[in-house]
Amino acid sequence: MHLGRPWLRLGKSASTVFGFLVVFFFLVMAFIGPFVAPYKYSDQTLAERLQPPSAKHWFGTDALGRDIFSRILVGSRDVFLVAGSGAILAILIGLLLGLSSGYFGGALDEVIMRMMDVLLAIPPLLLSMVILGTVGPSRVNVVFVVGFLYTPMVARVVRSVVLDVRTRGFVEAAKLRGESSAYVLLREILPSVLPPLAVESSMRFSYAIFLVASLGFLGLGVQPPSPDWGLMVGEARTWFSQAQWILLFPAGAIALLVVGVAFMSDGLRRILLPDVAGAG
Repeated sequence: MHLGRPWLRLGKSASTVFGFLVVFFFLVMAFIGPFVAPYKYSDQTLAERLQPPSAKHWFGTDALGRDIFSRILVGSRDVFLVAGSGAILAILIGLLLGLSSGYFGGALDEVIMRMMDVLLAIPPLLLSMVILGTVGPSRVNVVFVVGFLYTPMVARVVRSVVLDVRTRGFVEAAKLRGESSAYVLLREILPSVLPPLAVESSMRFSYAIFLVASLGFLGLGVQPPSPDWGLMVGEARTWFSQAQWILLFPAGAIALLVVGVAFMSDGLRRILLPDVAGAG
């Protein structure tokens, strides 16, 4: 009963409900988008190029006659695959580094945290451009770059929780029982890390969406003819004066999903970290 009360209160927040609905909608589209799209995302009909929104093409067509609505639906899969996979990679690596650094401390903590500080000192977009300019743009490379860039943020959040928890009585009791470090980390400390990690994960996902879109816009992300939203915005720049819808609809999809994830993250913070939410 007590577990249900926060969720009931959360349902009264219009922004949070909106965020969850937006994320759920795009997640569903990531799975079924290719099957419900009215046209194949790569179909080119030059006779219908630069057509404005209509009953036939809800979001209009681009310079190659491709249906923008279909491309946005199918492109939602890339958002969750690329940005989501990169965020998951950052969470896993950051969790491992944060647990190790906070629990063992000493020289290991110093080395890990100084490495994280170096990465945090460099703007993520600039560093990602340098890396992808060196190794080349591809889905896999973008996933690894996103994971690499957002690991420091996750590691610092996890470490701060571990530093607080490791001196508590139940952890000391486990050590006195002779439990292994792995047992203490996974069974005693990790449950306390999960709530703030869940909130941080949703935040990293929103940043990852924007970073992947920015890389696509610059031509360093997923390559044509993929219906990547950032790539669609980049391709639309040339034709914006003639056909504004080419740019507005994919840019709107990026903004809508980022805002939705941000609202969802705020809702998760209210549920999982009520003390922090109240203090804020």
